[in-house]
Amino acid sequence: MIAPLVPLKFVAQFVSGGTPSSDSANWDGDLPFVTPPDLNGLDGAQISLWERSLSERGAGESSVVGNAVLLSCRAPIGHIGVTSREIAFNQGCKAVIPEDPADLRFLAYSLVSIRRALETAGRGTTFTELSTTELSSLVVPWPDSDTRILSADYLDRETSEIDAVLENLSGLSDALRDRAQVAQTRSVFGLAGGQRHSAADAHSPLSGIPEHWDRTKFGYDFTESTERNGDEPPGPLLSISEYRGVELNTRTEGQQASLDVSKYRVVRPGQLAANMMWLNHGGLGVSSLTGYISPDYKAFWISDRLEPRYVHHLFRSSRYIDYFAAIATGVRPNAQRVTKTVLDATPVPLPPLDEQVRIADELDEVTTRVDVMLAKVADLKALLLERRAALITDVVTGRKEVA
Repeated sequence: MIAPLVPLKFVAQFVSGGTPSSDSANWDGDLPFVTPPDLNGLDGAQISLWERSLSERGAGESSVVGNAVLLSCRAPIGHIGVTSREIAFNQGCKAVIPEDPADLRFLAYSLVSIRRALETAGRGTTFTELSTTELSSLVVPWPDSDTRILSADYLDRETSEIDAVLENLSGLSDALRDRAQVAQTRSVFGLAGGQRHSAADAHSPLSGIPEHWDRTKFGYDFTESTERNGDEPPGPLLSISEYRGVELNTRTEGQQASLDVSKYRVVRPGQLAANMMWLNHGGLGVSSLTGYISPDYKAFWISDRLEPRYVHHLFRSSRYIDYFAAIATGVRPNAQRVTKTVLDATPVPLPPLDEQVRIADELDEVTTRVDVMLAKVADLKALLLERRAALITDVVTGRKEVA
């Protein structure tokens, strides 16, 4: 039987979030503080990870709820997670609290089923936002109480099986990336088959390199480009991914258009782009594109003593990621910066140019093979996520009856 549709305001209440001031007394307590990125990928599952937490004092300047569905209401709209414990959340989220706590799980699944409607209801020019008025007026499938509980039980079982497969596929993706990074680290430093990367290499990244290789410092062979973006961008907005390096940014055209790009830097093919706040996570890469990069990035011309492809693999090796983690400074783990002065003093191996080309050729082949396998895994994950979303929609709407 097809489930009747009811306005959300008839079955739930709504609470908007808030962010305390930056006063240190408000932070690093025991109360989880959730923001939209913490909800990404949950699709109605329990919220279990968060980047920051509040003290008791900070809780007084935010919003605290329990037994609620949290929904991201600013771009991106539609990330959904469930909490059964007390949490605080910022203004990028809204809490949707069912009139009957027993409906918490079904409410989350219902919101997942209308994600497209949630996104469409967003309004705004600088960024889209879903208001409480728009949210409360949206309709959701709402069968009788017994069916809601039965449907939630069924979806818990079925989605948990799909989630287990997705987790295994994510593990496979991580293993493939690790395989590529091991090959990178061994090759770019000329390590023999038995030699391995160790924790000590984080403080001495040139340890164990072949004796006939020279040594240089970053500041000798990398010259910062200060070219600024003009009135017309030279290309798309670029960013650095954790695995592949410089890529097209995932912001939509509308979001990009709202940016003040006058302070953005230009990066051109063959230049090294470096995110100074993300070097300890592989935030460097040689660009094959022309585009613009945020003020947190710097662009560098590479001297003709270095093969750009070798440089790309070198700085994305685990040895340099660990090295940058050791020298980065900053209070927050996810925003630790490496200064230009410190970066200039970074030691860099300098193999003969023909060896650099050979190493780059080998690693291009290895990473290409890994990319092909990662693409196949990503396609399978996408199919499973589609299946998961379709199953949720079919069950909550009553198109699929459950026993």
